[in-house]
Amino acid sequence: MLTLSRCNNIADLRRLAKRRLPRSMFHYIDGGADDEITLRRNTEAFEDYEIKPRFLRPVEEIDTSITILGKRLDVPFFIAPTGMSRLFHHDKENAVARAAAKFRTLYTLSTLGTVSLEEIAEASNGPKMFQIYILKDRDLTKEFVERCKAANYDALCLTIDVPLAGNRERDRVTGMTMPPRFTMKSILSFVTHPYWSFNYLLHPDFRLANVVHRVDALGKGAMGLIDYVNSQFDRTVTWDDAAHIVEQWGGPFVIKGILTAEDAVRAREIGATSIMISNHGGRQMDGVPAPIDCLRSIRDAVGCGLELIVDGGIRRGTHILKAMALGADAVSIGKAYLYGLAAGGQKGVEMTFQILKNELERDMALMGCREMNEITGEFVHRRRGEI
Repeated sequence: MLTLSRCNNIADLRRLAKRRLPRSMFHYIDGGADDEITLRRNTEAFEDYEIKPRFLRPVEEIDTSITILGKRLDVPFFIAPTGMSRLFHHDKENAVARAAAKFRTLYTLSTLGTVSLEEIAEASNGPKMFQIYILKDRDLTKEFVERCKAANYDALCLTIDVPLAGNRERDRVTGMTMPPRFTMKSILSFVTHPYWSFNYLLHPDFRLANVVHRVDALGKGAMGLIDYVNSQFDRTVTWDDAAHIVEQWGGPFVIKGILTAEDAVRAREIGATSIMISNHGGRQMDGVPAPIDCLRSIRDAVGCGLELIVDGGIRRGTHILKAMALGADAVSIGKAYLYGLAAGGQKGVEMTFQILKNELERDMALMGCREMNEITGEFVHRRRGEI
């Protein structure tokens, strides 16, 4: 029987999460848009790159630390913003923030989190970033910036690839709503997952804690996720709006959702310090490239003047090494840690971190590198020719 202690890799955590979550919750984590080609490609694309190790080098001590967004992290990966952690475990975002602090890496709280940014600031003494969208209520965006300053957040992240929700057909098939509700269609799945259902009944509070005081659409009852997103997100947002937030914040600033060199250059021009090369986990537009395939062209375009974070598809330590060799400054993880959260709360997230850290340290030794800054382009090539 698969248990948390027997999980050897992220795939095992995914299998355990599938066993522990009602069907709609699991597929909300696991799914993507349309035919899910981009979703699959995010991870499969790493297979197109091969590592070229160097031998007879001293590798007795391995240092996986990096500096990103002005903070020293013990590992080159951190938590990407993902919404509504309460769907997956009753300890919500708090469990993830505590796990990130324990491993001395950065935690990112989503606008659509089920815990307030102030509560996370109190729960974790580790580095923190808040992720924002520019919603129809523009004053709310301004309020987020001021609240993050007051709560001493270290960085701000603006997600730009959601003018409206992608076509996430799995959520329609499973009847996914927020907050979750018991229906004739879903009751069997809830009954066969008693641990999750019991804790949902015991801790029924489900609210988007950072926006509920201004945008209480859920107060009207359960609604489809796509309907909610489309009711709140603003399709008129421009680069000028992003530049205004960069100026208002005045600190480390990430723009998430960039896939082209042109947009990366524009992000640098408006004052962003970092970008997340991301396709939203394959959940927005199907048929766009995997982030790892966009990395080299973006690095060539921006040089060293912009921190690059690869977001999407990370499942192995070797994936992290390939991203770093191709020019990334760090990677972020979303689905991987959500599988851990669903599988075992804070301990499950810690298991995610430990698995990746163990793989990373072992693979660096096998690769012939002791420190992250030693990992350069000469250590990786594409299967069908040099990069």
